[in-house]
Amino acid sequence: MSNFVKRKSGDRQLKRRPLGLIVVILAWSLAMGWLLSLATSAHSATPTSDIGTVDVVPAQFQLGKQLYLDNCATCHIALPPEVLPTQTWRNLLQDSQHYGVQLTPLVDPPRMLVWRYLSTFSRTQLKDEATPYRVNNSRYFQALHPHVKLPRPVEMSSCITCHPSARDFNFRRLTPEWEMK
Repeated sequence: MSNFVKRKSGDRQLKRRPLGLIVVILAWSLAMGWLLSLATSAHSATPTSDIGTVDVVPAQFQLGKQLYLDNCATCHIALPPEVLPTQTWRNLLQDSQHYGVQLTPLVDPPRMLVWRYLSTFSRTQLKDEATPYRVNNSRYFQALHPHVKLPRPVEMSSCITCHPSARDFNFRRLTPEWEMK
């Protein structure tokens, strides 16, 4: 009888171990999930209201972004690089004839800094796609504005209609009518 009793209590201990192991794994998973959520939470990231453009700009591109804004946003609303393909930006930087206005082209090193910023954050162009020179002809601009009835013709100044902070290079802030959608 004593073997039978020992055997039964040994079986109970074996049955408790998997349950204890499951509890430990569950507690470990919950703790790791909580720590990961803290590490990646929006509280530790840059608030979207401070980003302004479509993407967060790392420190190594900040000077290029500032030079871009200093040279382009003085005459018109500067567009985020994401709305035009890289080839459009390359052509705009190389051409002193800017939409009918003669400009003094940027020279190196500022031109290279602006180019690094624009080329990093702009989009690729399809092989058979024509290079768009107007924002409304850009498939990326159209993709970023689904279900938006755009005015005809689309002008840079019409951005303010929906993006009241566009002059400050903040395209995330929208008018109340678009915030709800």
